[in-house]
Amino acid sequence: MMRIVLAVAFGITACTLAGVTTNAVRAEDKKTEAKTLTGTLTCTKCALKETDKCGNALIVKEGDKKVTYYLDDKGGGAPYHKACCKGDVEGVKVTGKVVEKDKKQTITEPKVELPK
Repeated sequence: MMRIVLAVAFGITACTLAGVTTNAVRAEDKKTEAKTLTGTLTCTKCALKETDKCGNALIVKEGDKKVTYYLDDKGGGAPYHKACCKGDVEGVKVTGKVVEKDKKQTITEPKVELPK
């Protein structure tokens, strides 16, 4: 009888903890809503010399300092990369979710709007 009571108590505890964990994950997803940043689009290989392959980064001036946001995209294969590989492009708007990845600010699902 005691085994049954303990098994039921353990089952209820496990279900409760699983629900709390799921809610915490959902709350974390809500915190990372899409935002729009405007700055200078640059190549992570050619201009920043940080990677072996071409990639994209947005440099945004925030107060007195510049913050680099790395775009989680197709890198050199992105349709807008050609514009920034030979030289930086200023006034670029990027919309996406900002997350920390490998200790760097990263924009996931970026939508890039080049200036006209």
